[in-house]
Amino acid sequence: MQLTFLGASGMVTGACYLLEAGGLRLLVDCGMFQGKEEGLNRKPFGFHPGSLDGVILTHAHIDHSGRLPLLRKQGFSRPIYTHPATADLAAIMLMDSAHIQEADAERENRKGRRAGRHLVEPLYTQNDARAVVNLFRPIPYGQLVRLNDSVEIRLQDAGHILGSAIVEVFETDDKGRTVKLVFSGDLGQPHRPILRDPALIDEADYLVMESTYGNREHEPLESTRAALAEVIRSTISRGGNVVIPAFAVGRTQEVLYQLNALAEEGQLPRRLKVVLDSPLAIAATEVTARHREVYDEAAANRVHDGDDPFSFPGLVMSHTADDSRALNESKEPMVIISASGMCEAGRVLHHLKHNLWRPDSTILFVGYQAEGTLGRRILQGAAPVRILGEEVAVRARIESLPGLSAHADQAQLVAWVGGLKKPPLQTILVHGEGDAREELARVLMERGHRVMLPVLGQSLSLPASGRVVSHKAAKAAAAPVEPEPYRVAVPDGDALSLSAKRMAALLRELKAVRKAWNSHGAHLPAGQAEELARRAADLQRDLEEIRLLIEAASD
Repeated sequence: MQLTFLGASGMVTGACYLLEAGGLRLLVDCGMFQGKEEGLNRKPFGFHPGSLDGVILTHAHIDHSGRLPLLRKQGFSRPIYTHPATADLAAIMLMDSAHIQEADAERENRKGRRAGRHLVEPLYTQNDARAVVNLFRPIPYGQLVRLNDSVEIRLQDAGHILGSAIVEVFETDDKGRTVKLVFSGDLGQPHRPILRDPALIDEADYLVMESTYGNREHEPLESTRAALAEVIRSTISRGGNVVIPAFAVGRTQEVLYQLNALAEEGQLPRRLKVVLDSPLAIAATEVTARHREVYDEAAANRVHDGDDPFSFPGLVMSHTADDSRALNESKEPMVIISASGMCEAGRVLHHLKHNLWRPDSTILFVGYQAEGTLGRRILQGAAPVRILGEEVAVRARIESLPGLSAHADQAQLVAWVGGLKKPPLQTILVHGEGDAREELARVLMERGHRVMLPVLGQSLSLPASGRVVSHKAAKAAAAPVEPEPYRVAVPDGDALSLSAKRMAALLRELKAVRKAWNSHGAHLPAGQAEELARRAADLQRDLEEIRLLIEAASD
C-alpha cells in the first residue's frame, strides 16, 4: 500500500487521501479547503482524476466532499462508494455548493468588468455536481465489497453525522497475506441523540485517525443543554435575537432535537419563535427524517411513538430570500438557525450583519470554527469585522457550546482507539490543527502507539512488516507528467517538533537498554536477553522511521 496525504494534514479542511493498493488507485474523500487554506482549491490535485479507479466518501460535509464535482469536471468517471444516507445528503449539498461557486464567480466578474480584470470561472458548476452525483454507489454499513482480486472495503458507522463512515480497507497479496488499513473518518461523540455511537474496530495494521479536538474535552451533555437554555432565555428576555450559525447537516438537526426536548421540559420561553433559515438545512432535515435506519434506539422509539424529533410549536421554516430578509425587519425576539456553520457564506452573514452590533443579541456557535474563517475571528474577539463589504461592530454576546459538536473530544478519541485489541503498526493523525494533533499524538504515544503526523503532500509506503517508508509527494505520482501537488503550500512545523521530542524519548530508552545490557547482559536469563534484544531492534526501527519523517518534513 502507498498513501499520499493531499489534504487535512495539519489542518481540518480539504480531506483527501490517495491510496494505491492492489493495482488500484483510490481516493478517500475529496473535500473543500476552507478558511486560510481556501486558495488550495484551485491548485492541481497532484494526480490525474481520470487515472482513479474509484473514490470512497466518508461523509457528506463539504470539507470531505466539496471538490468531487471538480474531480468529475477534470475527467473522473468511476464509482464513488459511500453510505446511502451520505449519497442523499451529498446530492443536495454539492448542488448547493455549486450554486455558491457560480454566484461567487458572477459577483467577482461584475466587479472585474468594471475594473478591467480578466473574468474568472467558477470552481465547478451545477452541471458538474449533477454529473458526479450519478457516480454514487451506495453500500450499507457492514457489507464487504470486493473491488478486485486483491482489495476489499467495508464501511462502519462513525456516529458523526447521518451516514458518516469509518472505512476499512483490506489488501491481500499473492501469498495470502492481508494488510488492513482503517480510516476513522470524522468520529462522533458517543451517547448523543439521534445517531448511534461510533462502531468499535477491533484490529488495524494501520490507522489514519482524525484529531480535530485532540487537545480538548467537551462539557457533559446535561450542562451543555442547560447552557443552551440559559442563553436563549436571557437573550429573549433582553429583547434580542439568538443567531446560531450551524452546519446544515448534523448540527442543525441536533440543535432542533435539543430545542424540542427543552421545549417539552418547559425550559424555554413560552411562545418562543425559532426560525430555520436555510433551504439546505431544511432539505437535509427532510433527508434525516427519511433515514431512520441509522437512528439510535431512543430516536427510533420517539418516531415510532409519533413524535417528530425535529419539529415543535414555534418552529418556522424560512424558504425564500424574502422570508429571510423579513426576519431582520422584525422586532420580535427569536432564535435564528442559519448556515453556513463557519460563517463563510449563506444567509447567516446577513443575520450577523444585523445582530453583531446589537448588545441585546447573542451569537451562539455550536460547531468547530476552522482557522481563518469569520466564525473563528469572531470567537477570538475580532472587532470590528467585515461582512458583505461592510464594517460591523461586535457588541453582541458571543458564546460557544462545543459540547454540541459532532466531533469526539480527546478522551472519546482515546477511548475509541482503545477498542483495538492492540495498537496498530502505525497510527497516523490527520484532520487537526497543530496543537490538537500534537497533544493527541503525545497521549497515544504514552499508550504504546507509534504515531506519525504527515505533512501535506507526504507519501508513505505501508508494508505488512510495519516498516513505514516516507517519500516525497512528487515520487508518489503514477506518471511523471502528473502535476505536483501543493506539498509546500502549507508548512507543518508540528510534525518536526513532535518527531524531535519522540526521538529524544527513544534515545533515552535506548540508553537505558544499553546500560541494562552493559550491567547485566552476561548474567541475564535467555528470555530476558531476547526481550532486551527485541526492544533494541524496535527502538532502532522507530528511530529510522522518525529520521525519514523529519527528512520528508524538512524538504
